[in-house]
Amino acid sequence: MSESLLAVRDVRKAFGPIKALGPVDVDLMPGERLGIIGPNGSGKTTLINCISGFHRPDTGSIVFRGEDITRMPAYRRARFGLSRSFQIPRPFLGMSVFENLLVPMDYCSSAETEKEEIERVEQVLESVGLVERRDHPAELLSQLELRKLELARALAARPRVLIADEAMAGLSEAEIDDVLALLLKLNASGVAVVMIEHIMHAVMRFSQRVICLETGKIIAEGSPDEIVASPQVQKVYFGEQTRR
Repeated sequence: MSESLLAVRDVRKAFGPIKALGPVDVDLMPGERLGIIGPNGSGKTTLINCISGFHRPDTGSIVFRGEDITRMPAYRRARFGLSRSFQIPRPFLGMSVFENLLVPMDYCSSAETEKEEIERVEQVLESVGLVERRDHPAELLSQLELRKLELARALAARPRVLIADEAMAGLSEAEIDDVLALLLKLNASGVAVVMIEHIMHAVMRFSQRVICLETGKIIAEGSPDEIVASPQVQKVYFGEQTRR
């Protein structure tokens, strides 16, 4: 069995008296598609914030590519190959789609020449289907195109792991299929993808393995079929949806 690409061990995080996360242990294998689900307030965002460097865990360790990154700042993690997209796209307004990608390219790929950076931007635009919008102002993009731009900015640093935080929120079924196809294509190229998502049929279609969080702890882990059949998951997640 191959070693974990990303290993989270005994990670805990509290905000004052509120215990938001932990203890949590998670492994991500090279090239894996991992889904993380759970009701609001279950600790999903806190977990990915600890992994990506936006929060520092109170205890525990995070090892990525064999290196302890627990205290590594977020920008260094991005340069090291750990990227994330955000639930709410915030493009640089007044800049074109192309210019929006040049910013993270300059920041995360400073060793590349200008020509190489431009070529890389063109490749990323092609991979997310935004070539035709290359020179359009970011503020004129549709909701789907904004989601694609958000993913494109995360891809600019050539990540080994991409954490996609609710990349399909607010999209139609056809648009969800479009984003799923994009993420599957990215995964097929060798990038491990962690999907945090409330759209259950999407995360179940995408994931090879799913983790369910509740009150900051993992309550179930397994294949999509195993998660759907879990009484604990049905109680805390599917049951919550049924009661609405």
